[in-house]
Amino acid sequence: MSLPRHAELWFPGYIRSRLNHWALRGPAKVWVAIADHWEPYWQKASGDVARGRAAVWGKYWPVIAGRHADSAGRPPQYTFYYPQEDYHPGILDILAAMTHRRIADVDVHIHHDGEGEQNFVDRMRGFIETLATRHGLLRSRNGKTVFGFIHGNWALDNSRPDGRWCGLNNEITLLRDLGCYADFTMPSGNSPTQSRTVNSIYWVTDDPLRPRSYDHGSPVRPGRPGGGDLLMIPGPIGLRWGGRLKPRLETGELAHQDLPTPARVRCWLDLAPRIGKNIFIKLYSHGAQERNSEALLLNGGLDRLFEILPEECRRRGHELHYVSTWEMRQAVDAAVEQGN
Repeated sequence: MSLPRHAELWFPGYIRSRLNHWALRGPAKVWVAIADHWEPYWQKASGDVARGRAAVWGKYWPVIAGRHADSAGRPPQYTFYYPQEDYHPGILDILAAMTHRRIADVDVHIHHDGEGEQNFVDRMRGFIETLATRHGLLRSRNGKTVFGFIHGNWALDNSRPDGRWCGLNNEITLLRDLGCYADFTMPSGNSPTQSRTVNSIYWVTDDPLRPRSYDHGSPVRPGRPGGGDLLMIPGPIGLRWGGRLKPRLETGELAHQDLPTPARVRCWLDLAPRIGKNIFIKLYSHGAQERNSEALLLNGGLDRLFEILPEECRRRGHELHYVSTWEMRQAVDAAVEQGN
């Protein structure tokens, strides 16, 4: 059997996670969050195209969210990770309006490439302040504005072998100091940036002199919160067979070429990180791209997702909860504190 590119990074951890998860089978609370790498200016689009991409989401996402509910009667949530370099007040206002309707949220995405530590910190601080003060987004924890994070080009903590698309070996320390409540970049699948620890929620401690400090860390356990510089909440990664002779790589991506199916949902439930009797499924997309927005919003992709999830959870005796990524972090804390 041939494995996908860069499987040497994640495959050993995948095998370990399968053995660990097998011992934790049984009814659970399932927490589902969608973290969209939402890039309105993708492929250097014009302002009109970018605003049109936002308008499509502003029109159709509230309708879709209104058609579905979790076990508590709450609608699905969608977290838009918005790129700092693509800031446009009108576009953010569309996303903020959905956030204030409690069907969406906005957090921080950034692409950078070797501009240096101070440039990165200045860009991040300015963007965080703008989101909070201009748009009423983000939230405060212990008196400080905090944010979720997704790194552009998957290159968290200077993880590319060629050093491109980051350049900061101490990026995890910088994110901690800026107020990052959790990182949601992983999994990166076929990318050489993929973490070695998979299907686990874990704390990492930065080595500011070396890249890829997120490769290993301290797993979060019931009654054992642990600690470190940055909490990693990755999505599922593993092999998906689905009746195929050659397995496909599953990373929890929602895309036009790989839409939700019952088999995929079952795979997520089997692979996703567990803390006691809690399963945390972080999905992702690049939903500003037209092929994906058409498939997800206009052609029933998200509707199908929110039909399959309750069915599969009921079949397994699970309790389903739709959350933003911020709420997923809160659910992680609660699972630790409750000890189950």
